[in-house]
Amino acid sequence: MITERTGIHRIRRLYLQLLYRCNFECLHCFHGERLRHSAAFTAAQACNLIGRMQRDYATAEVVLLGGEPFVYKDLPRVARYAKHTLGLKVEICTNGYRIGRQLREIAPCIDLLRISLEGIGATNDRIRNAGSYDAALESITLANTLGVPTGATLTVNRYNIDEVVHLAETLQSLGVTQLKLHQLRAVGNATKHTDMMITDSAAYTRLRRQLGETQLDIEVILDDDLNEEPACAPVAINDTIDRIESDPRGALTMSCKAVGKDSHAFWYDKAFDRIEYRPSPSDEIALGIPDVVYGHV
Repeated sequence: MITERTGIHRIRRLYLQLLYRCNFECLHCFHGERLRHSAAFTAAQACNLIGRMQRDYATAEVVLLGGEPFVYKDLPRVARYAKHTLGLKVEICTNGYRIGRQLREIAPCIDLLRISLEGIGATNDRIRNAGSYDAALESITLANTLGVPTGATLTVNRYNIDEVVHLAETLQSLGVTQLKLHQLRAVGNATKHTDMMITDSAAYTRLRRQLGETQLDIEVILDDDLNEEPACAPVAINDTIDRIESDPRGALTMSCKAVGKDSHAFWYDKAFDRIEYRPSPSDEIALGIPDVVYGHV
């Protein structure tokens, strides 16, 4: 259905939100009120969608996320299916809070464990959850012990922008290979915490300069909207796109800037294992919602 409507034949990566439920309620979370919704994939439905994406769109990677994927009871089954049955690259994006037992169980299935952090110590805990910073670092250390490569992600906001370089150095010392930085967008919980928004875009230029002047071995990937003059790209309607994201209901979204806004054009029907053209009023393709451009320091 996606090919017929758009001409897209290949989608490199599937971001699969397994459930809305989470053990945190972060101040900037793009899910917002949906964290209270019960929508979730069953293990069979998740495996069906992953398999369909591989067969129909040559998808080679799956990123499992939520909500919090480690509170999803069938995470081991889905991860094993993606890795060992289909041979896909598997990334899991987590808050890293008390995940030790499950991490030990599925370590052989994980190509990258990406842990979300929002600053150093108290800054992180203020935005995410009390005790979450130390728990995240413990999970990184455990992953290293288990031979699981680690990355991190941070959403740049007014409270943590001055700690990004320090965090990058800390993560580097722990063996983390990559830090991915996102711009905070006014969606979900962020709409209730507008004090977190950065209003002076020159702050992004200072951040880039600091990162460039610091001797870092860790790979730093930046959302190009972290710039005084953001770089926008239209939704890529060509033969190949980098990603598609499914929320726990089945809505499929191609642009990061459309995630969380009900801007989907396509929907995965879980009951019948099929993708349908089911555009929302804010259809990302019809409205030309730009995609996020990523670059390096």
